[in-house]
Amino acid sequence: MVTPSPPQPGRAAIYFHPEAFTTASDKPMGRNSAGESFLKSFLQFSKAEKFWVQVTSSDHAKAFESAVRAMNRTEPVQAFGSARLGQLREPGCLFLPGPNLSDSAWQRSFFGHSQWSLCGITHTTASTNAMDAIIGLIAGPIQPWDALICTTPTVKNNVELIMQGQVNYLQERLNIQRLVLPQLPVIPLGIHCKDFTFTATEKAKARKQLGIGKDTLVVLFAGRLSFHAKAHPLAMYQALDQAIASSPKFKNVLLLELGWHANEPIAKAFSDAAQWAAPQLKTLHLDSRDPDLRRMGWAAGDIFCSLSDNLQEAFGITPIEAMAAGLPTVVSDWDGYRFTVEDGVTGYRVPTSMPGSGQGQDLAMRHALGIDTYDMYSGFTSSLVGIDIDATAEAFRRLFASAELRKTMGESGRKRALERFDWSVVIQEYENLWQSLSDIRKAAANSSPSVWPARQDPFQIFASYPTTALGPESLLQARYENPDHGLERLGSCLRLAMVAFAKGVMPSEDELRQLLQAAGPEAKPAESLVAALPQDRQLLAYRGLAWLLKLGFLRLLSRSPSNGR
Repeated sequence: MVTPSPPQPGRAAIYFHPEAFTTASDKPMGRNSAGESFLKSFLQFSKAEKFWVQVTSSDHAKAFESAVRAMNRTEPVQAFGSARLGQLREPGCLFLPGPNLSDSAWQRSFFGHSQWSLCGITHTTASTNAMDAIIGLIAGPIQPWDALICTTPTVKNNVELIMQGQVNYLQERLNIQRLVLPQLPVIPLGIHCKDFTFTATEKAKARKQLGIGKDTLVVLFAGRLSFHAKAHPLAMYQALDQAIASSPKFKNVLLLELGWHANEPIAKAFSDAAQWAAPQLKTLHLDSRDPDLRRMGWAAGDIFCSLSDNLQEAFGITPIEAMAAGLPTVVSDWDGYRFTVEDGVTGYRVPTSMPGSGQGQDLAMRHALGIDTYDMYSGFTSSLVGIDIDATAEAFRRLFASAELRKTMGESGRKRALERFDWSVVIQEYENLWQSLSDIRKAAANSSPSVWPARQDPFQIFASYPTTALGPESLLQARYENPDHGLERLGSCLRLAMVAFAKGVMPSEDELRQLLQAAGPEAKPAESLVAALPQDRQLLAYRGLAWLLKLGFLRLLSRSPSNGR
């Protein structure tokens, strides 16, 4: 009996721009963190025997190869730009670090829609750019062998609602009947669980360095400290104040805010809010942009809390990091948190509320018209999302009261993080997806290129401009009676700066010489002149005839009207 071979992992080229894959900035965002973590993990766990990367500059290609070698991968790296886009046929898929598949799908149309797959991913779906990219999936040349990864089931539902809105519009406007949609698989973001594993010695050292006593319970919030774009802190402050006041046993609680403020006014807003909501609450702030402080903060925590209430939060990586660190979690029952945290098992999810449908069209309009920035739109909408403060306080009380409960939930969280969200697991899901897209694509009939309507052949859409359209039957003759003299002039002409600039899209000098030699004092049809070149170069040869005509080496004798005249 022959044992079947295990399925081969799918392959994909990475569309690489360094900014999307690094947190090395003064204001790193969630997508930067996710991109950086993905790239490191892809290079670590991918079963690829070769790495492909699409770039827009040679510097980006060098940066990608440096990242490959930094992970001790010795496989070859194949970098290419738009001029060699057809190389995507080899890996068979292009992975894009965002939801905009439509632009790449139009670019693919020049080669044939079934030549490779496209795979994108959602981060936030609340921004105008993200929403526009999602509705672009409907009218763009997206195929069933393309995919937009949704990081949670709730994000998938959000994407489907946005797409359905565009479908409804097009049905009303154009009575469309047929839809071709991409795959919408749910694959979570991942983390390196080992990065959040701390020994008892490391924990004790961190607390000592931070001046935290052994008997102090540390509630950790990790993430960007932005009340309008991440998580409004008032519910957390009030719930902590309520829980601490419920028993003298809970007086020794410290809130550690591990993150960064965008500016001083925002830092002051947090400080003022904490003083107003919980004047007895002890707080400590650590800047998470410092790697040493970030690790110290995670090691010092006992309980994790994040009450996200923002529409731009599509997944939320910090609760998973908390689970990997063995911390029980208190989180809002909100979007991605609902998917990652098991209520009553790895922590507690507290109820949330927001206005019903139909109560926010003016907010959407203000954002669409540019009256409000995206930050303002995010802040205004999050101001209307409620967190159950009493339920949050009760969750804190239970965890404050029981070291055994904290330990049990922390261990359950660590197990869940390792089994479901470690990058070693998630990268395999990516490669399985890419393979399934390849299978769908190969099972479909080959499609011929259908031209991008807004990027058509200029000599087709502007065919009515000239007097004559040069075609196979156009009669041409050489303007130089002495062929050697014509060839000599051709060489010097091609070296003129105003001529040489176009040589990259023309036949070679040798091919132009063959065309000129094939012409003579007698008029000949263009098709007989291009026959001097190999079959696969003859289409370009017609362009060469047009160039020789422009430069004064050929004369056009027959003038048939151009299209549209």
